[in-house]
Amino acid sequence: MKLFRSRSCRVIQDSSVSAAAAGFAVGGVGNGGFWENIPEDLLREVLVRLEASEGSWPKRKNVVACAGVCKGWREIIKELVRTPEVSGLLTFPISVKQPGPRESLLKCFIKRDRSSNTYRLYLSLNDSLAEDGKFLLAARKCRRPTCTDHIISLHADDTSKGSSTYIGKLRSNFIGTKFIIYDGLPPCTAATMTKSLASKSVGSKQVSPRVPAGSYPVAHISYELNVLGSRGPRRMQCTMDAIPGSAVKPGGVAPTQTEFPLSNIDSFPALPFFRSKSLRAEKTVSGPLAGQVDGSLMLKNKAPRWHEQLQCWCLNFNGRVTVASVKNFQLVASSVGGQARSQHDKVILQFGKVGKDVFTMDYRYPISAFQAFAICLSSFDTKIACE
Repeated sequence: MKLFRSRSCRVIQDSSVSAAAAGFAVGGVGNGGFWENIPEDLLREVLVRLEASEGSWPKRKNVVACAGVCKGWREIIKELVRTPEVSGLLTFPISVKQPGPRESLLKCFIKRDRSSNTYRLYLSLNDSLAEDGKFLLAARKCRRPTCTDHIISLHADDTSKGSSTYIGKLRSNFIGTKFIIYDGLPPCTAATMTKSLASKSVGSKQVSPRVPAGSYPVAHISYELNVLGSRGPRRMQCTMDAIPGSAVKPGGVAPTQTEFPLSNIDSFPALPFFRSKSLRAEKTVSGPLAGQVDGSLMLKNKAPRWHEQLQCWCLNFNGRVTVASVKNFQLVASSVGGQARSQHDKVILQFGKVGKDVFTMDYRYPISAFQAFAICLSSFDTKIACE
């Protein structure tokens, strides 16, 4: 049985559900069954203990199953389940859109399938680098005449723009040195949607007014050109348009999405305007980097040191990376003046190779799993002009 409910919060997929949780779901989804009539005080006490006792996957699927029983259960679970920023846990699909924990890196890994040009992101379930994981996101690479798109989805096998599980994309310029991350939903109320010609042709009756669907630029990534052929690793810069620079300071706050707008996202047909290219987006990618917005969080790759004995550039990944690769990087926040801060600053995102097609990805506040995944996808492209 797949836990992929079509109610207010679809869950991160799981291939099995405990007998008890399955019994709950059968007994009372919206039909006035026995499970809906449990006294609220007793129900809350049960769910509080359940939430406290199951802190990691796969046990956490029982918490998710309880949220799917009925509206009353769901509301209580939503109150109890804290955001990744506080708990360090990913529970519901919306968790991949919320900032990671403040005090530690959330450990994940990516598996690449060269034959299908797909990438899958997993949450690490143990201390091993990439042996056991919980599926989070999938991406598919689509080559186009003037750019390359990576379509990002909540479903492992459905990575089309028209799917209800589509949540965003990464788009590159022709030579793969500049990228834009687009969110399918606005990261905040002030977000500006990138419109396409096809979106103008969709009538207001065809799409729910609660869905401000489209492409919302949330980050720009730029790789520095290496025109002189100097030695050294890639140099990259990320401008997180949707995150203020103050978010990395003590007490700073980053935008946090709380839920997907639709109460039943699967009940709506595929949105046709997701299938078209955005003319404005293509113009933005090919022109100057548009992410240089005052007040936005700026991330730069941490400068490595040259190891004389190994004769290579080195970074301290604390055992999370085992294979030398030009794709490996660590991102730290930049100062307002544009100069890199002390090398002792916290690493916000680190990405590195551990196998032929396996890579670790660890991230923390103020970026989300979706944003971190998109940034890492930009590193997979070959960049002749940067190396």
